[in-house]
Amino acid sequence: MNKKYEILILGASYGSLLGIKLALAGHNVKLVCLPNEVELINKEGVIVRLPIKGEKGVEELRSSNAEGNITAAGPSDVNPNDFDLICLAMQEPQYGVADVANLLSRVAKSAIPCMSIMNMPPLPYLARIENLKISDLHEAFTKPDVWSEFNPDLVTLCSPDPQAFRPPDEPINVLQVGLPTNFKVASFVSDENTKILRNLQSDIESFLYKRGQDTIELPVKLKVHDSLFVPLAKWSMLLAGNYRCVQENEARSIKEAVHSDI
Repeated sequence: MNKKYEILILGASYGSLLGIKLALAGHNVKLVCLPNEVELINKEGVIVRLPIKGEKGVEELRSSNAEGNITAAGPSDVNPNDFDLICLAMQEPQYGVADVANLLSRVAKSAIPCMSIMNMPPLPYLARIENLKISDLHEAFTKPDVWSEFNPDLVTLCSPDPQAFRPPDEPINVLQVGLPTNFKVASFVSDENTKILRNLQSDIESFLYKRGQDTIELPVKLKVHDSLFVPLAKWSMLLAGNYRCVQENEARSIKEAVHSDI
């Protein structure tokens, strides 16, 4: 294992998947979330159900069995300077909420490298793409000003390829993975910051999960790429399906959205 990192993840729903992978690989994770989530996660940990290739059912991963720790806190109760890497895992509109926006400002000022796993690429990441006029993109964001303090060199994007959901009849610390694909992340501008990503990739890939007397390889890896465009690979699906589900008066299924214009 490489250095043990301290990692802050904003968002405990989708963030739990990345969090459990990091904790199993030996790193410490703190999730920023709502008060009821904070209480339950700190009491019982995180549970992630993950399908294994070639097997029926799912493997239940518990943070209580991980080498690294997963804890939780509210937005006002964390200091970004205590961490080596900060991950953005909330939905884009949530960053406009006052206490989260305040934390985001402190994250920007800390100059700690940030990795987004949001569906919506944050503005500082888009600013790294040559010839994009960022001011024209502001209207696509709920509160674009919350991103204004970030140095784009310190922000990267990770494709939200793995699909996961919280089962409606389960406690809020349970996450079920439906599609266990890999997180694909673009490198940072700095080699030093990219080294963090490559070390995490290596640690996650080398981890073998103990099940009885055997060990198995778990899906959902972190893959580092040099191209800024690799993490945007899912956007074609989002544009063709998810975002076209939103109609003026109601929502429609992804199937209906796609098949309405083939």
